[in-house]
Amino acid sequence: VQLEESGGGLVQSGGSLRLSCAASGNLLSISDMGWYRQAPGKQREQVARMAVGGSTSYANSVKGRFTISIDFAKKMMYLQMNSLNVDDTAAYYCNADPPISWAWGQGTQVTVSS
Repeated sequence: VQLEESGGGLVQSGGSLRLSCAASGNLLSISDMGWYRQAPGKQREQVARMAVGGSTSYANSVKGRFTISIDFAKKMMYLQMNSLNVDDTAAYYCNADPPISWAWGQGTQVTVSS
């Protein structure tokens, strides 16, 4: 399994970004998937999850602002992030849920300026 995140960057508070995750094989089709983030000095946390059946769930801190989606044909997972604030600054990762320990990618950095 290979996972590669992209789409991060520097954005002003209130702005939007869409993160992408390219997944090899059929991982997106057979596994519950999640987006995770890790801010400096903090533990990695899950912010969004999509189950195999399509149901989604979000951390309270991002509910109503972030949307997880999957394009199975393209083997891509996305995280649409709106109304970003400085507390969203972190490295963002995609992985299965529960995560595959050896499959973590490099992540993509999101920095939100005030």
